[in-house]
Amino acid sequence: MTSNDQLSEHFRLAEPQKLALKKLGITTVHDLLYHFPARFDQAGGESNVGQLQLGQEVTLVGTLEKLETKKSWKSRIPMSEGYLRDQSGRVKLMWFNQPYIAKMYADGTHVKATGKVTGSAGKLYVANPQLEKMSSDEVTLFATQKPSLEKVLGGPRFPSETLRQTFSQEVSVPQFFAVYPETKGITSLWFRHAIKKVVAEGAIETAEDPIPPEILKRYNLPTLKTALVWIHAPEKLKDFEAAKKRFAFEEVFMIQLERGIERRKQLKEKSFAVDAPKKAVDDFIGTFPFQATNAQEKAIEAILQDMRSGHPMSRLLEGDVGSGKTAVAATAAYAAVRTRPENQKFGTLQVAYMAPTEILAKQHFESFIKYFETFPINIGLITGSGCYKFPSKIGRGKSTTISRTQLLKWVANGEIPVLIGTHALIQKSVKFKHLALVVIDEQHRFGTAQRQKLAQKEVRVPHLLSMTATPIPRTLALTIYGDLDLTLLDEMPAGRKRIITEIVKPDKRGDAYAKIHEQLKEGRQAYVICPRIDEPDPDKAFALQAKSVKAEAKRLKEKVFPEYEIDILHSKMTPKEKDLVMKRFSDHEIDILVATSVVEVGVNVPNATMIFIEGAERFGLAQLHQLRGRVVRSNHQAYCFVCPESRGETTLARLKALVTAKNGFELAEQDLLQRGPGELSGRKQWGISDIGMEALKNLKLVEAARTEALTLVQKDENLKKYPLLQHALFARANAVHFE
Repeated sequence: MTSNDQLSEHFRLAEPQKLALKKLGITTVHDLLYHFPARFDQAGGESNVGQLQLGQEVTLVGTLEKLETKKSWKSRIPMSEGYLRDQSGRVKLMWFNQPYIAKMYADGTHVKATGKVTGSAGKLYVANPQLEKMSSDEVTLFATQKPSLEKVLGGPRFPSETLRQTFSQEVSVPQFFAVYPETKGITSLWFRHAIKKVVAEGAIETAEDPIPPEILKRYNLPTLKTALVWIHAPEKLKDFEAAKKRFAFEEVFMIQLERGIERRKQLKEKSFAVDAPKKAVDDFIGTFPFQATNAQEKAIEAILQDMRSGHPMSRLLEGDVGSGKTAVAATAAYAAVRTRPENQKFGTLQVAYMAPTEILAKQHFESFIKYFETFPINIGLITGSGCYKFPSKIGRGKSTTISRTQLLKWVANGEIPVLIGTHALIQKSVKFKHLALVVIDEQHRFGTAQRQKLAQKEVRVPHLLSMTATPIPRTLALTIYGDLDLTLLDEMPAGRKRIITEIVKPDKRGDAYAKIHEQLKEGRQAYVICPRIDEPDPDKAFALQAKSVKAEAKRLKEKVFPEYEIDILHSKMTPKEKDLVMKRFSDHEIDILVATSVVEVGVNVPNATMIFIEGAERFGLAQLHQLRGRVVRSNHQAYCFVCPESRGETTLARLKALVTAKNGFELAEQDLLQRGPGELSGRKQWGISDIGMEALKNLKLVEAARTEALTLVQKDENLKKYPLLQHALFARANAVHFE
C-alpha cells in the first residue's frame, strides 16, 4: 500500500461513508494519514452517576433521556431538562435560560456531559452541563476502566518491524485514545480502525520526508514516519504534542517556500515605473477633507517608492475601519494616472480597483468621485448590474450610466484610466491598454487565481496593492502574505472618538434600547444585526435560539420602536433590492436597519452611530470588530451593544476582549489565542489546516519556519538539490488553493 492509493482500493465503503469522507476531503491513504486527531481522551477517568457528590465538577458519559422544555417553578425562567443514564444509574440535567437545548438532542443521543453537581441530598442534578456528542462505541469504551489495546487501536501498536525499531520495544496499554473530527456517516472509531489498517499494510513505510534532515535536527522535530505514528498512537501525550509541532512547522514552512519562490519571481519581472511629480501628489493629498495621519503619509511614501522601481510592487495595507485606506489607495491611483506610458507624450497609465461586493464597489466609486472631483480624470464602474462613468454632463460630482460596450471600449483605448468593479474586472472582455496598478480590497476574499488573471492581462506585471480591514494576527500575516510587504495604518484621523462597546445581559436589554431611543431622537440611525434571515425550521433545532432578521424587525416595529422606520437587509436579496434599501438608509428614509452580517463589509453611512448585535457569540471577534466598524464613520460618539444568547464564561471572556482591545490588531491576537482547535476556520478562509492555525499561536515557530524557507530559497531558488521538497510543493499546488 502507498500513500497515493485511493481508499476505495483497500476499504469496502458504504455510500454514507463515501459521502462523509468526501465531505471531509479524504479520498486517498495520504488524506487519511493526515486526518489528525482533534484530541486524546482519557479512558476510564470519568465519574459514574452512582458516585456523584454535591459540589463536584464532573464529566459523565452516557445516553440522554426525556429531554423537554419547561419553565422554572418560581421565576418562570425558560429552561431545558432531561436525564443522563450510564451503567450505574441516571441523573437529572438542567439548563437555565437555554430552552433550545432540549430541541437540539434526541432521546438516546450518546454524549459526554461536563458540569457541576448541584441540588441537595437525594435530589442532585448537573447544572448547565456542556454536551459533546459521542458514538455508542466511544461510550462503551469510556465505561471500560482498562480498555484493551485491541479495542483502542484495533490491533498491535506498531505493526511493522521498522516502526518497532523506531520506538521503544516496550508497549504499555494506553489509557487514552484518539478522537477524530467526524461527520454524519463516519465515526471516530472508524478512523482508528482505518489508520491501524493502513499503517499495518505499510503506508507509512513508503512516506518520504520533504523537510531536509538538518532542519529537523536544528529544531528537534521528529521525522515524518515517527511523527505519523506519534500523531495517531502516541505512548505519551508529549509525543502527540511533538508530532503536532512538526506538522505545524511543515505547513508553515511549505507555505513560506511557495511565497518565497513566488516573491523572487516577481522581483525579476518588469513593471511600469510610476513617477508622478511630488508636487502633484502633495497637491492631491492637500485636497483631502481631513489632515492625513502620520501612518497614511508613511504608507503613501512606501507605496510610491515601490512603484518607482520598475519591478512589480506587492504590498498589503492593513488598517482598522475608518483608518483611511481608501485615501491611500486613491493617492496611489492618482500617481499612476499622472504618469505617462514609457516613451509616450500622451495618455496615462491605468488602475483597476477590485472589490468583493457590488455594494463595496459602488461605495469606492463614490469615494473616488469625491477625491478626484477637481481633477480631469475619467473613472469607470463595472458590476454585474450596470456600468457608470465619472465625470458626467449632468453636473459637478455626478456620474452617469453608460453601456457596457462603450465602457469597455474606453478602457481598452485608455480613455478611462481608473476602473472600479467586482469580479467582473477579470472577465476576458475587459482589456486595459496600460494597466499599471491593481488595488484589491479585502484581498483574502479573492483567490490567487483571480489576482493572477488581472496581472496576466498585461505584458508588464502591474503593481499590486491589497487592502484589508479584517484584523489579522501578525503570525497569520507573516504566513499567508509572505509574498507581500506589510504596511499598517495604526492611527485614526484626528477627532475620531473611540466607540463605546457594552455587553448586554438579558435583563439589561431595556437600558440598551433606551440609549438607542436617545440617539434616534437626536437624528442618528442604527443597525440591528441578527444571525439568521428567516425563522428556523423547528426540525433544525440548533438554530432555534438564533434571532432572525424578519422576525426581529417585526418585533422591534411592533413593540420597541413603533414610531421609527425599520427595514431589512440580507444576502438573499437581489443586488437591486440591496441597493435600494442602502440608498434609503443612506438618505435617512430608514432609521433602523435590521440585517445579517451582509453589512460586515461595504456599508458606509456616517449618520449611523449605533449597532446592536444579537447572538454575538455566533460571530468571530474579527467579524464583530468589522460589524462594529460600520458605526465609526463620523466624529459623533458611536455605540456597539453585543447581546450573547449564552452566558457561559468562555463566551463572556471572548466578548470582554472586544470591549478592552485598543484596536483590531490587538483584538486579532486575542481572538487567535482564545480559540481552540477546529474553531479557527483556517481551511475555509485562508487555506490552512487546523494544526497550521494552531501553530500561528507560536510566533517563534512561525518565524523559524519563515527564516528556514527564505534561506533555502536564496541558496537554491529552484530547489534542485531538494527533489522531495520540489515534489511536495507540486503536490500542494495541485491540492491547495488559497481563497
